[in-house]
Amino acid sequence: MISTKIFPILAVFLFSGICKAQEPTIPGYRGIWFTLGQFSTYGDKYSGGLGTYTSSHVPVAIYDKASHRTYFVYGGTTGEHDKHLLIMISYFDHATKKLPKPIIVLDKQGVDDPHDNASLSIDADGYIWVFVSGRNKSRPGHIFKSNEPLDISGFTEIYRGEITYPQPWYFGDEGFLLLYTKYTNGRELYWRKVQHSQIPGPEQKLAGMGGHYQLSHQSGNTLMTVFNYHPGGNVDKRTNLYFTKTDDMGESWKTVSGEILQPPLTEKNAKALIREYEREGKLVYLNDLTVDKFGNPVILAVVSRNHQPGPDGDPRDWIVFHYKGNRWSEHKVCASTHNYDMGSLYVEGSIWRIIGPTEAGPQRYGSGGEMALWESRNEGQSWRQVKVLTSASERNHSYARRPLNAHDDFYAFWADGNADVFSVSNLFFCNKKGQVFKMPYTMKETFETPEKLKWSNKK
Repeated sequence: MISTKIFPILAVFLFSGICKAQEPTIPGYRGIWFTLGQFSTYGDKYSGGLGTYTSSHVPVAIYDKASHRTYFVYGGTTGEHDKHLLIMISYFDHATKKLPKPIIVLDKQGVDDPHDNASLSIDADGYIWVFVSGRNKSRPGHIFKSNEPLDISGFTEIYRGEITYPQPWYFGDEGFLLLYTKYTNGRELYWRKVQHSQIPGPEQKLAGMGGHYQLSHQSGNTLMTVFNYHPGGNVDKRTNLYFTKTDDMGESWKTVSGEILQPPLTEKNAKALIREYEREGKLVYLNDLTVDKFGNPVILAVVSRNHQPGPDGDPRDWIVFHYKGNRWSEHKVCASTHNYDMGSLYVEGSIWRIIGPTEAGPQRYGSGGEMALWESRNEGQSWRQVKVLTSASERNHSYARRPLNAHDDFYAFWADGNADVFSVSNLFFCNKKGQVFKMPYTMKETFETPEKLKWSNKK
């Protein structure tokens, strides 16, 4: 038997399989509330109900055709007076239109920070994988695999190590290509392969210009990523846009036009640069990445002039970037009130949609707001607001997330929370038509039907 004292890292791989106990449930959908604690004239840099935070955790929900369910993960807590982070998993059953009591995958044991939220994947055999974010070296990341296919009742830990902002993408027999962040010299970007229940492959650095946040998207055999950079490692100066892709599981990386790159990318003027905002003194907050009907990348971001909340940073423009005809174009959707007004982009043939908190909420200068549905029928060149999904709310809604292979009945999900003071945080989802449903905060039955809401959320 190998001693865990001699081989501590290897022992985690070999003996993590003992963690097979059935996971307990929580009697309702209770989101985590969080404050960053970086206050200025108009409040905290971001705070509120952050159960579906961050945009760098992708995917966080997946529609599975075989089970006719949408599985999703979120940052939960034990009750309305608590800030005790629990990594939760559940699903919406499209046949019965019901939700089960959610399951605790991992109790973060005193951590209240939703940077430790999780992302999700499902392999070809139906096993559900949960990739839990860590935070630098102080809190490890985790990889869990369900004990049975399409079953959330129990998970086995596969790996524990330094992983932040996990973005797992499944490529069949080749396993997962995992993109993630390490705090090696700022927030640097890495990738590694994860083969079914085996020790993850060696990690390799993708970009290290002082720090980055990234989004990624899988299209067929291609994995693409867009990222910004942090001058001098300062996340409050995040700027520029970079794009790269791989179609061979990370063996090679290319520009959007197919030119070979040599990672790690360490120069801010690397060939991957697609938009230089630094010269304009503008900041870039990444929201979503997807592709058009031809497989060309489409990016959604919020662009502003100040990292602090309040009117000095206006306008906070929602911008769509589209690669077509060997060039990038950019088009404004709207403006909102906060840098962290995060929404999701849906490109479905000739109809493009955005769901996000674009409208001012009850905590005007706080993160989030009222959710709205926007639509474009000319490839993002112009947009119209189709519907305001929430109004007269008591708390801001934030971080509307798009499920992978989104089904019409569970099209986006998010959480609410008071951005100014500690509050309860509920979870919501909407269908493709924009009808909003509230997940039950307290459940008496094992399965319950979510509450169909009208125009206001005052509960």
